[in-house]
Amino acid sequence: MTTSHSPWHLARRAARMNPSVIREILKVTEKPGIISFAGGLPSSKTFPVAEFEAACAKVLKDDPSGALQYAASEGFGPLRDMVADMLPWNVDPAQVLITTGSQQGLDLVAKVLIDADSKILVESPTYLGAVMAFMPMEPRVVSLASDEHGVVIADLSQKTIDARFLYVLPNFQNPTGNTMSESRRAALSELASQRGLPLIEDNPYGDLWFDTPPPAPLTARNPEGCIYLGSFSKVLAPGLRLGFVVAPKAVYPKLLQAKQAADLHSPGFNQRMVAEVMKDGFLERHVPTIRTLYKAQRDAMLEALAQHFPNASSQPDQSLTWNTPAGGMFLWARLPKDMSAVDLLPFAVEQGVAFVPGAPFYADHGDERTLRLSFVTPSVDEIHRGVAALARALKTYAASLPG
Repeated sequence: MTTSHSPWHLARRAARMNPSVIREILKVTEKPGIISFAGGLPSSKTFPVAEFEAACAKVLKDDPSGALQYAASEGFGPLRDMVADMLPWNVDPAQVLITTGSQQGLDLVAKVLIDADSKILVESPTYLGAVMAFMPMEPRVVSLASDEHGVVIADLSQKTIDARFLYVLPNFQNPTGNTMSESRRAALSELASQRGLPLIEDNPYGDLWFDTPPPAPLTARNPEGCIYLGSFSKVLAPGLRLGFVVAPKAVYPKLLQAKQAADLHSPGFNQRMVAEVMKDGFLERHVPTIRTLYKAQRDAMLEALAQHFPNASSQPDQSLTWNTPAGGMFLWARLPKDMSAVDLLPFAVEQGVAFVPGAPFYADHGDERTLRLSFVTPSVDEIHRGVAALARALKTYAASLPG
């Protein structure tokens, strides 16, 4: 009897592809009764169903052949015009590339800008999906010291040599919810310009501010030195899988060619529907309703945390601590000394609540004590019950530790 061997020889880059930790954890949340603070999903309450129903009918009535046919790789012209018009700096629509979600934008950037062993810079922590997009191209990922105001400029200054780019999320960052301050943006932009360091600015959450808008984008300060990624997922609906890239003309043709190789074009029908929904200033009316909902849910989570962890301020090493995001979808928390969020998770699930451990969001030396809590999909009642469950889980976990 002969032993059969697989005929498949995987590319070296395949070994660098790993499953999304977050999506693996989301499988746990499918159990009945679990309150999930884990997913990075927008609230389905914000989806403009009636507007899309009307747009769908109109698109199919007015231009069924165009909507259902192959289309230009660059994207639907009127939608590219709208993207250019809504950005707060002078953008030529010819610089706008419509992508299949902003995640595709990250994939295109990786293919066009990264060689094996290229040095790329990221915040610490950073968006896990970006690292997943970059890693198959075999880069050296170097983390930068970061605080609640963004990248620490002194550390960036020491690490720019030979770096291909810096990937950064200045607004309501995933996972921390932090926003880069105006002074930090100014210093970062100036240093990047001086050193010739390209910036990849990812801004899926920038419209989701609660009280005041965030400072101007990094790209607005130096458009020729930045690639800007945006998304319709957080302000309309993620199931459409539409985002966009704004790129300097020196880089745009190669991003376009990479997209042509990937999927020819993003769905033309979806693009036409989004353009139809947006054409009369709909986002200006719609996005404030999202902000109002998310702010109320953030406030509910802050209230519940303060109620169940009253020693956070006075005894930070012995209590869960957390930040107060000014927008977005996430809150960043930290466990007491010598605890691990990965070890806490089974206790939490046992109590009926789930979260995402923070360590996977670090390109290196992950902080085991950190965790990400999403406040936008649970109801206010679920938030209060979920935080109470988290407090019970933490108490049970602490009692299980030696000493």
